[in-house]
Order: sequence, then C-alpha cells, then structure tokens
Amino acid sequence: MLDVLNDEYYMRLALDMAAKASGQTDINPVVGCVVVKDGRIIGIGAHLRRGEGHAEVHALKMAGDEAEGATVYVTLEPCSHHGKTPPCCDRIIAANAARVVVATTDPNPVVAGRGIQRLKEHNIVVEVGLLESESRQMNEKFNKFITSALPFVTLKTASTLDGKIATETGHSKWVTGAVAREQTHMLRHQHRGIMVGIGTVLADDPLLTTRASVPAIDPVRIIVDSKLRLPLESRVVTDRSARTIVLTTSHADPAKRSQLIDAGVEIIVCGDGRDVDLMYGMKELGKNEIGSILLEGGGKLNGAMLDAGLIDKVILFFAPKIIGGQLAPQNFTFNGRKLMSEAIQLGQMKIEMAGEDICVTGYPIYVNQ
Repeated sequence: MLDVLNDEYYMRLALDMAAKASGQTDINPVVGCVVVKDGRIIGIGAHLRRGEGHAEVHALKMAGDEAEGATVYVTLEPCSHHGKTPPCCDRIIAANAARVVVATTDPNPVVAGRGIQRLKEHNIVVEVGLLESESRQMNEKFNKFITSALPFVTLKTASTLDGKIATETGHSKWVTGAVAREQTHMLRHQHRGIMVGIGTVLADDPLLTTRASVPAIDPVRIIVDSKLRLPLESRVVTDRSARTIVLTTSHADPAKRSQLIDAGVEIIVCGDGRDVDLMYGMKELGKNEIGSILLEGGGKLNGAMLDAGLIDKVILFFAPKIIGGQLAPQNFTFNGRKLMSEAIQLGQMKIEMAGEDICVTGYPIYVNQ
C-alpha cells in the first residue's frame, strides 16, 4: 500500500506540472514527468512548447546519471516516433531507468501503445493506468483533435438567471462579475482559437485577445460572417496582435473579400448556402492546426453549433440577476426539440461559484445524432 501511495503522490506532482503549461503547447498535449530514486525526486519536467523538448527529456536531463535504476512517472505514454523532437522512449532507455509509471496511453495513432511496448522490449517495467481519468481530462482537447482532426469546441456563455445575455436595448456590460470575466480570459489562454459571430463584433467591437493578469498567448480570432459584414475599421481587423480568420459563404461580396484579405484577414469559404456550413468550417480550421476553440457567440451561433452537435464542452456562467424582456437576446437560439426526451443534456456536470456568479460545466449528450 505504501508503494501505491507513493506512486500516486509522484503522479499527482507530474499532473500538476503538466497543468501549469495548459495553453502553451499548441496542438501538442500537456505532459508532466517526475523521476524518483531511493525516495528522492531527482528530476522534474513538463512539455512547455511545441517543437521543444518533451517532459521526459527535461526531467531526465535534470536527473543526469542518477536516472539509472530510477522510476519515471509520466502523465502520457512516452512517444516512440520522430516528430519535431526525437522519441522519448529512446531517451528513457538510454538513461537505464528501471521502471516507468504511465497515467494513460497516447491516442495518437502513430504512438498508441508502441511507446509502452518499446520500453518493455528493453526490460523496463511499465505500469499503466494510474490517475488515468485525470490525465485524459487534462488532454481532452488534444485527444479530440488527434483522433478526429476536428477542434475541441468549448462553448462559454454568460447570462442572467432567466437566460438573457443582454437587455432588450442590447446592453450587456457587465452580465457577470470580475471573477467570471477573469476566468474567461484564462479560458481564452487555454484554447488555440476564439470564435464569435458577426453580430457580436458589430455590437461590441471586441478585441478578442487575452488580457488582465493572465499570461498572454493570444488565440486565433475566428468570425462567422456569411455576408462579410465585418467592418474594415473593427478592432479584430486593425489589431495585428493575433490572426483573424473569417468563415463566410460563396455569396459574400467579392470586393469586400479582397479588402479584408488586403487588411490581413484570412478568409475561408464554407459552402454556397445562405449560412456558413459550420461542419465544413470546423474541418478547415482543423487543417489550419487549430485544435481547440472557445466559442463565445451570441444565441444564434451558440444554438447552431449546439444543434449541429459541434460543441464538446459547455461552461455556463449565471449571474444572480433577472432582467426579463421578450426581445432580450438569449444564450441559445435554435429550432429546439419537440420532445423532452430529445433534449440535449449535460453529463459530468460540475457546479461551483465564480465570485458572486454560478459556473456550470458539463459535456453535451446528443440524442439521435
């Protein structure tokens, strides 16, 4: 039992290190590693940036020659292929580690158990599954993208208790308090892209960057705009601190399209219908290596994405306010379901306070899709 407790302690330390790099690794997973020998931690590391050394490399470099005969705790199966960096398996084998404890296998098809097998072939004891669920959840964005080539989409919305995101006049500053807004900036930091509809841009002229006290890696700005109504003077166009991509249709004005391109905006034509083909848009964004998206849309875009089954996670902030108004915009607007049994439910729900506001987190369960 003592060994099990020690294993969990060291794996939690590795998970904690991985979590601190969330938002920094682009489409790569976050990974932490701890090297232990004779009851002492001799090396620690985390994957900090795509294209740079993986967690195991940093930890083993710190451990040096002491790594021989040590136990390596790693939150994700060590890679076995040559990508932007050499295989971590080879580094562990070269260090003569005696044992490797892995939280979870790598869903990447080019790894998928091969790393574990390679370690075993070199007589290294490998144990898999310790704190597996925590590790998988930490890399939920990576897991979705690497297996489907589609971005993991987190829908975040803030509303009053009666589901309004603004008053009838369009006034929306501020629905929620400072704590919820700060958490929103952290969410932006943890996603590769942030997506809104053209209505949000026209109403608020947002900058759509990470601000406040959050360490800033600004996400790609994605605007859904079927008619290319995006003003050339809007901040998402004039500000060059982050990329701006517009999803539109073939019916949009070619002259306006040229103007936006000249202004540095990237245009992706998503179908020839009246509305943007959202599934096509997600596929194209995936091709652009945008592996995760924070959706902060209005009711129409939120509803369309949810109705299409394109939302992977929902984060709802509810302010302790009731404003009413039949014309006040809602956080979800779509045709809806005819039967309660067809409703989109949330699974794995978590409810917590964010200052004076309530934060509800869950994963949509789609029926008959």
